[in-house]
Amino acid sequence: MANDQSPERRPRVTSDNASPDQLATQWARVRGRLQSEVGEVEYRTWLKHMNLVGIDGDEVTIALPTRFMRDWVRSHYADLVMLLWQAELRTIRHAEFIVRTGVQISSMPELPAVLAPQAAEPTIIDPPLAEPAPVSARFSQYAASLRSEDRSEAVLDSRFTFDSFVVGKPNEFAYACARRVAEMPACPGFNPLFLYGGVGLGKTHLMHAIAWELTDAGRPGGPVTVAYMSAERFMYRFIAALRSKSTMEFKEQLRSVDVLMIDDLQFLIGKDTTQDEFFHTFNALVDSGKQIVVSADKSPSDLSGLEERVRTRLGCGMVADLHSTTFELRMSILEAKAARANVTVPPKVNEFLAHKITSNVRELEGAFNRLVAHANLFGRAITLDSAQEVLHDLLKAFDRRVTIEEIQRRVSEHYNLRISDMSSARRARAVARPRQVAMYLAKQLTSRSLPEIGRKFGNRDHTTVMHAVSRVTELMELDAGFAEDVELLRRMLES
Repeated sequence: MANDQSPERRPRVTSDNASPDQLATQWARVRGRLQSEVGEVEYRTWLKHMNLVGIDGDEVTIALPTRFMRDWVRSHYADLVMLLWQAELRTIRHAEFIVRTGVQISSMPELPAVLAPQAAEPTIIDPPLAEPAPVSARFSQYAASLRSEDRSEAVLDSRFTFDSFVVGKPNEFAYACARRVAEMPACPGFNPLFLYGGVGLGKTHLMHAIAWELTDAGRPGGPVTVAYMSAERFMYRFIAALRSKSTMEFKEQLRSVDVLMIDDLQFLIGKDTTQDEFFHTFNALVDSGKQIVVSADKSPSDLSGLEERVRTRLGCGMVADLHSTTFELRMSILEAKAARANVTVPPKVNEFLAHKITSNVRELEGAFNRLVAHANLFGRAITLDSAQEVLHDLLKAFDRRVTIEEIQRRVSEHYNLRISDMSSARRARAVARPRQVAMYLAKQLTSRSLPEIGRKFGNRDHTTVMHAVSRVTELMELDAGFAEDVELLRRMLES
């Protein structure tokens, strides 16, 4: 029997308006337009593996072979996919992305020459981590890749170069440090280079830009070998090496490169054995004059779950942070994107977006891409009215966003407490319960992480916040009066 994901199998149809053949034709047109919108490299990397499951009412369901690909496509291309489907079927209102593991992933696309320079040593760029297979199969796969003589490569995002990075006050120091390392790896004072900042502020962009520069065949002095992977991938490779008794191969592979780049180092918090291996790899590379580049969401001193010796080593080089964007920087980013896309965007529209979407660059760029795609698909000019119409859901979400400080103030007033009680050490129930309610509302109404919320409540641990959320949820189920109280606070904050 054919697998659900097989390209030959017709998609399921529960709509009365389209036959399987018509749906297959529409899907082919959507894929063709998608390819022309995002470009050949991006399409082959992320979107080629999509399979249409079917349409049920106003929802189209699309399957991808791995969780990683599903999450990436959903976060980066969902709006564009839905708009393209709406051009085919105006009844479509939702696009659902699921994981189906029964299909083989086609081979990765050929890489641009920049990633495979003609040098004695091949470049190592680690592939995205996918986790659809059973644990035992995954470990076998990783162990085999460690023993392979052919070093694996994955595609760097061609958009993330130094030329496309918009520099402003919040990121100019981090940009300058990244440039220096790309031009002169292992330069004294810049090894390791530690980049940190919140979500969507440009850490990944700078990491990719460094890797592009270092692996450029036209680079003065020639390209160098680079190992670039997430901290999660580092851990899985290390565990695989332990299970397959190939730790020596693992060590030799990583310690033979010129530059080691680890993204999202905070993932190693709590993984003591992996931290130990990272520490020894770090020392071996630095002692032999090789460059280390690391990114995380916090500075080394704030990564409290890391071993002291690891934090100390990370802080001994150059630490550069990327601050939240300013209005001027957001305007520059939008103008640069418009220039690269060769589209005309009225200054008032850019000002509107720069004022409204302030959290991070990723959301700002996503809103811009959505606006441009809508204009291209329907042949309409970009105006302030069209921006408000197309982005109404996103703008509404930003309009109702509240701060932790506002939550603390409102809860304190409601329970007749001092606002300082929210961060005090007092454990009396009359204080502790409102504090838990405030933590619960902070988790529900803000995009802050658990550690960030904990810091706002007297530097409490993230596990304290987790317990508060769990306890309030439990009490709301048991006590209708308490649930009404919390719901009243929520409505007051959202209004």
